[in-house]
Amino acid sequence: MKKLVAATALALLALPAAAQVTLKMHHFVPPKAPPQARFMAPWSQKVEKESGGKIQIQIFPAMQLGGTPPQLVDQVREGVVDITFTLPGYTADRFPRTEVFEVPFLHTNAAATAQAMQDYYDKYLQEEYKDYHVILLYTHDGAAIHDNKPIMKLEDFKGLKLRTANRGGGVFLRGVGATPVGSPVTELAQMLSKGVIDGVLLPYEIIPAYKIQELVKYHIDLAGKQPRIGTSVFAFLMNKKRYEGLPADLKKVIDDNSRRHIALWAGQTWQEVELPGINAAKAAGNTFMTIPEAEVAKIRTAVKPEIDKFLAELSRPGFDAAAAYADAQQMVAKYTK
Repeated sequence: MKKLVAATALALLALPAAAQVTLKMHHFVPPKAPPQARFMAPWSQKVEKESGGKIQIQIFPAMQLGGTPPQLVDQVREGVVDITFTLPGYTADRFPRTEVFEVPFLHTNAAATAQAMQDYYDKYLQEEYKDYHVILLYTHDGAAIHDNKPIMKLEDFKGLKLRTANRGGGVFLRGVGATPVGSPVTELAQMLSKGVIDGVLLPYEIIPAYKIQELVKYHIDLAGKQPRIGTSVFAFLMNKKRYEGLPADLKKVIDDNSRRHIALWAGQTWQEVELPGINAAKAAGNTFMTIPEAEVAKIRTAVKPEIDKFLAELSRPGFDAAAAYADAQQMVAKYTK
């Protein structure tokens, strides 16, 4: 009996104290930029703590594991990485129902839109993301115009080449007579410095990470309740098989730090991180402008046909994008204060 007890004790000592899961997170922004510093890193630390150390997350920023930003959705779907943070808009028409949230004049502010996206996901997006485990879909605080020419009226857009992260931005730019140039944020500094583009559509939060404030002179918003042109949807995704293979207790940790549990926090964070970008632009001596309401009304009228055309393109059998857009406007309005 003593030999059996001793053998059992030795066997128990040989077992690991707890199974540990290491998850690789890959994304495209610099490590000090707000998406990692204010969102991904705190989220990872919270998950690690609540799992009692059973989950460890390794973050690989700035495409350190290879590939390009548009390839991140495939990397996480195929299990090359376990978690990613990316923009569905980088892969045009792959997530058409999601793109509805990037159509101009839907977004109001990041906190409201992030919460509304959870309602929209439940109603419209589950099929679109069936190959992923969705941690969160949400948006930044909206795209302002950053360029080297003052813009105060509709006609001022004519002939400008402006970068957009997604097709929704292109809808706006075509409507006002500008030329949209699609590009990931990682290429902007070079494009601006070489004169390939005249300006960019971006939230303020990402400006310091790429020193955009040193490459443009003007920052332009719209007057009224929707000061930004639109927004971009962020997708915080996990490989589906990796999630499903977790034990129940660790799944719960992920679930408790997903979707409605973190949407408001993410939205509020993206509102807060606008200020450092605004301050960086002020420190550079740049000029801030607001297009007056009368001109905004003209702009909305000019953009409306492009919105209608784009919504028709997004529609599929069983999905009326125009109806979803109207529905999404009501969802956003419900959370807008």
